[in-house]
Amino acid sequence: MAHNNDKTLSIIEQVFKTMPQLLDERQRRLLAASIAKGYGHGGIKLVSEASGMDIRTIRSGIHEIKDGMPFPSGPEKVRKSGAGRKPVKQLQPDLLDDIRAVVENNTYGDPQKVISWTDLSLRDISSILKERFGIDAGKDIVSRALEELGYSKQANQKMLQVGSQHIDRDAQFQYINTKAQEFIDANEPVISTDTKKKELVGNFKNNGAEYRPAGEARKVLDHDFPLPGLGKVAPYGVYLVNGNAGFVNLGTDHDTSAFAVESIRRWWNIVGKPTYPDAQKLYINCDGGGSNGWRTRLWKYELALFAQESGLEIHVSHYPPGTSKWNKVEHRLFCYITKNWAGKPLIDINTIVNLISSTTTAKGLEVKCVVDRNTYQTGLKANDEMMSRIDIEAVGPNESWNYVIRGFK
Repeated sequence: MAHNNDKTLSIIEQVFKTMPQLLDERQRRLLAASIAKGYGHGGIKLVSEASGMDIRTIRSGIHEIKDGMPFPSGPEKVRKSGAGRKPVKQLQPDLLDDIRAVVENNTYGDPQKVISWTDLSLRDISSILKERFGIDAGKDIVSRALEELGYSKQANQKMLQVGSQHIDRDAQFQYINTKAQEFIDANEPVISTDTKKKELVGNFKNNGAEYRPAGEARKVLDHDFPLPGLGKVAPYGVYLVNGNAGFVNLGTDHDTSAFAVESIRRWWNIVGKPTYPDAQKLYINCDGGGSNGWRTRLWKYELALFAQESGLEIHVSHYPPGTSKWNKVEHRLFCYITKNWAGKPLIDINTIVNLISSTTTAKGLEVKCVVDRNTYQTGLKANDEMMSRIDIEAVGPNESWNYVIRGFK
């Protein structure tokens, strides 16, 4: 009599949707084996497809049934002694270190790396292991090794731009990471820079909460219009990637290219030069837009002025479009500043300076903050004659995003 495979498959699928919650590993194995044995020829394959269990597991259960279903080593055991998967490090002692070497520069969220980025699949890692180390490790072995190393699948986060990514995106991340490490190894400073969003000065509500006596919440203004004489501030941050130190130039005027470079100049004079008195070069990592954007000619002209006066060779790399969240200054400095002043009104300049300067972390972050009361005119542009004077060299995988400025010709 012919079997109705579709109906049988549906029945088995339904059984294994419900029963596994009530059975341990051994009982599930024996249940699958019993169904396969009763089905007859082709039963093992059918049950494997319906239940998702490995064919070898079902065969093992059939052997147990034929042997009278003895307990492996007592009633509390579900496997024979020595059965089950061996730890990867026991099977291949060097595999974990080799996999770590493959993914360590391509891992999301690693605070010790200049940037964090990956597009490697399990099969990609397997291929690289074979090519680089001569190791044959399938995707299942790689998956288990990643688990032993503490990696896990993470839920999506809204951190990527809408639309297709730039063709040079991954190459740019790799370039920044490699070059920054070279600078760090040579004891040359590497900084990550950006302007934090402008903040209203005054007794306004600040997002977040703070501990206060019950019933004594701070009273703040019920509107968010700038107050006469106070206005807004633009915190330009500089994070030293070589160490764990931050610097904020608190501007009281417009966020322009001149302000951005002045912030870097102040960092160099106050922090950079005393820390790196023998430095010959400076590597700047920044976003691709705004006052320090790669299209902004005045940014490059102001950097040439700074290079001329400081004697430094200025290397610049911009992050690809839509990837500002990977800028170190964002998640190693600005996020902690925001956390430190959460729920506290930014009443005046001195309050803001104190809140920024008092920002610390368990890993020893220290932050210096200075006030910049200069006036920065908007609308200024560097003309062709000014640009022709700059001693600039394009480098890297995308020459628009990477360049070296040595002052003026």
